[in-house]
Amino acid sequence: AIIAGLVFGIATALRPHWARVTAPLYALCYGVAVGMISGVYELYWDGIVLQAILATIATFIVVFGLYVARIIRPTRKVVLTIVAATGGIFLMYLVAFVASIFGADLYFWNNPSPLGIGISVVICIVAALNLILDFGFIEGATQQGAPKYMEWYGAYGVTVTLVWLYLEILRLLSLLNRS
Repeated sequence: AIIAGLVFGIATALRPHWARVTAPLYALCYGVAVGMISGVYELYWDGIVLQAILATIATFIVVFGLYVARIIRPTRKVVLTIVAATGGIFLMYLVAFVASIFGADLYFWNNPSPLGIGISVVICIVAALNLILDFGFIEGATQQGAPKYMEWYGAYGVTVTLVWLYLEILRLLSLLNRS
């Protein structure tokens, strides 16, 4: 499910006009994958999935409220900061993954230490701030009269961000339960 979702996600990112078909398939695949991952977490920590779902929904509502109230806007500086932070996080993920192939364990952010928990909190904040970029994209596309398929593309962007945010909140809650 993860590999299929990744294929549909890449296809959607590279071919936005396919989003009407590929975005729902991405959501379906990642729904299955996230459901399976959530099931494993729930086996270890009873109630953690509901907590993560509620925290994700609350975060979405707060960020959307801040966006609608014009408290946080996707200005050039904000966008560059969020994109740089997101890129840094994914570079950290990539380096740790490649290092793990060679037997090195660089997953220091998965330790229930103050450093690991702090890094997890920062990642959750950056994931939440990516919603600002998604909302800005959708609003801009609407104002510019973008083609209909861009609605699906915008929904795809929000879905990707929510999946990332949920998984990071789930991981943060697991760290807090282990510490």
